[in-house]
Amino acid sequence: MRLRELLDTDELGLLLLVGADAGDEVLDRAVRAVPVIDLADPGRFLSGGELVLTGLAWWRGDGDAEPFVRVLARAGVTALAAGEVEHRLVPHDLVRACRRHGLPLVAVPPETSFAAVTERVLRRLHRREVGSLAAVVERHRRLLSDRAAPDSVLELLRHSLGLQVRVLSATGRQIAGAHPPPHPRTAAALAARYLAARRAGVRAPHRVTVGDRPYSLLPVEGPAGPASELGDWLVVVEADVSRWPAADAELLDRVGELLADARRAHEEAKAALRDLAGRSLELVRGDVPAEEIPLRLRSTAQSVVSGVGHWPRCQYVVADGAPAGALRVLLEEALVEPDGPVPVSPLDVAATVEGDRAVLMVLMPEPAPGVDCAALQRRLAAALARWLGPAEAVSVGVSSPVGDPGNARRALDEAHDALRVAREAPDRVAVRGPGDLTAHVLSLLPLIPADARRAFAARHLGPLRDHDRLHRTDLLGTLDAFLACDASWTRTAARLHLHVNSLRHRITRIERLTGTDLNRLETRLDFLAALRAG
Repeated sequence: MRLRELLDTDELGLLLLVGADAGDEVLDRAVRAVPVIDLADPGRFLSGGELVLTGLAWWRGDGDAEPFVRVLARAGVTALAAGEVEHRLVPHDLVRACRRHGLPLVAVPPETSFAAVTERVLRRLHRREVGSLAAVVERHRRLLSDRAAPDSVLELLRHSLGLQVRVLSATGRQIAGAHPPPHPRTAAALAARYLAARRAGVRAPHRVTVGDRPYSLLPVEGPAGPASELGDWLVVVEADVSRWPAADAELLDRVGELLADARRAHEEAKAALRDLAGRSLELVRGDVPAEEIPLRLRSTAQSVVSGVGHWPRCQYVVADGAPAGALRVLLEEALVEPDGPVPVSPLDVAATVEGDRAVLMVLMPEPAPGVDCAALQRRLAAALARWLGPAEAVSVGVSSPVGDPGNARRALDEAHDALRVAREAPDRVAVRGPGDLTAHVLSLLPLIPADARRAFAARHLGPLRDHDRLHRTDLLGTLDAFLACDASWTRTAARLHLHVNSLRHRITRIERLTGTDLNRLETRLDFLAALRAG
């Protein structure tokens, strides 16, 4: 029931004191419950969407209204209705507090009982809205495009029926629904209860209680044979739906159909991303010239790469230690968490499974920074403790970001080398990146005798020093800049004020003089150690 319907009921005589200037935004708010509260701190009894009736027994003087109204506003109540019996009017202190917090305030005249208001809401709540809303939901289901999220329909349910419905992943990340999302501990508890019921073969809906609030959990139908149950979606309703009338249950079924459509569209997009990840790995590891890789990728996952012939700026993440399918899902979830290790969306992560490893390409627009390895380790450590078995451990390697296909093979090798370093860590979850590789090598230098360090530097850098002295070139400086820029052609060329082709010519000369291949991470680490040792 909407607030305007109560205000338009002449026999109740309700008067809107605060909120009239906001117009339809206030009048169209849904009322889903009408508790009578006269406690100074009612927060634990509120879940949002209520018209709170109060006789003001808690109010004694100026200043008492502020904490009371603040709790109501934070809980997301629809409006506050204050009776005029106790004080013969609504105190100005309460009016001011409601204005400060943007909370609609309704005056209930002495001749109107709270029971009359409650009866009006309960009588109208299920009689008028369900049939028309079901038709609206059905139209939304037919009209939504494949990639549209169901937030608009869930918002419609919240405003029209006061139903707080959310869609969570099986790890507790909110996919759709009202904001702010549930507290992380609440979301994790709901997801854990869902997985426990699913694994036990319990038939949905699953009724659970978290804190003192009842919830109903229902699975969202998805494609057959998912890689891991951790990829499930679940509908979370803040109510016990087993007690709902048939019309409401039918409405929820239609919403479930809509969400199933949305999940299928999402899975199709993820399948295209997996195709992109798998195909790019084949091309990077093969003998395909770097300049041909973008053209060959155009034949696969075209919608993901936007149909253009350029290599997407990306970063590789490889991991092992847990079942690869579950690990792929956990990595995807950890990467796209709000305020997570990298600012990307679910459709910016192309993930695949290669043997016992999960391999991910994280597509990043400029100027997004790379993956924060420490943040990713924290997210995965929490996920591992919550979603995987007690004996499982995870090692993760992260590459530098790469902006062109010429650096892709190097980046993939770098991620695998970082994975090897991560395996040596004592942590149950270890994430290592390019900086850890450098630190790993340089930390060994003080342990090597000075004579050995000088001989090592001379062996690797001697041919370049001789060439620079005889031909007045700066190959050593070029090498140092190339390593400092993580072997990025474009960044090194900009740093040295060179054309990329001129830089390639210099790097080729360095490789010929030293008999090495700078595409290999081991070679670059050797040169880095030699530069520091010499």
